[in-house]
Amino acid sequence: MDKTKKYMAGARIAILLATLIWGTSFIVLKDALDGIDTFFLLALRFSIAALVLVLVFIKKLKKINKSYIIYGCLAGAFLTFSYVFQTIGLDYTTPGKNAFLTTIYCILVPFIYWIVKKVKPDAFNYIAAIICIIGIGFVSLDGNLSMGFGDVMTLIGGFGFALHMVLLAVATKDRDPFVLTCIQFVSAAVFLWILTALFGEVPSAQVLSGSALFEIIYLAVFASALAMLLQAIGQKYTPASQVAVLMTLESVFGVVFSVIFYHEVLTPKLVVGFILIFIAVLTSETKLSFLRRK
Repeated sequence: MDKTKKYMAGARIAILLATLIWGTSFIVLKDALDGIDTFFLLALRFSIAALVLVLVFIKKLKKINKSYIIYGCLAGAFLTFSYVFQTIGLDYTTPGKNAFLTTIYCILVPFIYWIVKKVKPDAFNYIAAIICIIGIGFVSLDGNLSMGFGDVMTLIGGFGFALHMVLLAVATKDRDPFVLTCIQFVSAAVFLWILTALFGEVPSAQVLSGSALFEIIYLAVFASALAMLLQAIGQKYTPASQVAVLMTLESVFGVVFSVIFYHEVLTPKLVVGFILIFIAVLTSETKLSFLRRK
């Protein structure tokens, strides 16, 4: 195996590992929420992650100027919005449903990008949107066609992630993505500490000891800083279509770990919904290019 093939194989492993870590994060976060306030948990998570990222990329931070700060703070605001709603949603629904419903951002991005950059979505995006809406109905709608509070909050969080991704697509065009990531994590931590002061609750030292502390460190260091680095490294040496396929596995891992550790029951209705959402995301992200011969 030559050096290029080794890089490509390692890149795929890096992306797969990142999606695996993100898949586990739904379970870890769900467990942490049992004893820790949402705003405080997220504030601590992003503070630790920001510190790690700043230490890793400290030499790059000399590039910071006014535009970096503006875009970085905007990205941090969208990131805060998204994680707050996603995490509140997780507190009221299962990790598996939270993982799959969050992926709605993949379907929404092309349509939001259309509004911002006047680039029309293609037929695959429209097909994916229809399939996704049907899948969400299977996952979230009850017998009386109502939707649970946790599912609604999760979908709002997914919308926030879509806005965040479009903003980053614009912001990173002429800027270092790692510097922007550092600024957005620092600003998100600041925003979350403000929200904690206004609406949150600081737990006692006893609550933060033992498994809770480990969970926060895992979410900050592994599910935030490390996973982001693995994704960035993987994308450098992997074709975009293959990255998209691998990234869709995050929701699958989320459900698998939810079934194993959270004992989530997969009803036929849920399974159909998960499969439809997965197909929708795959269609939107890859245009099903992996099915067509070169």
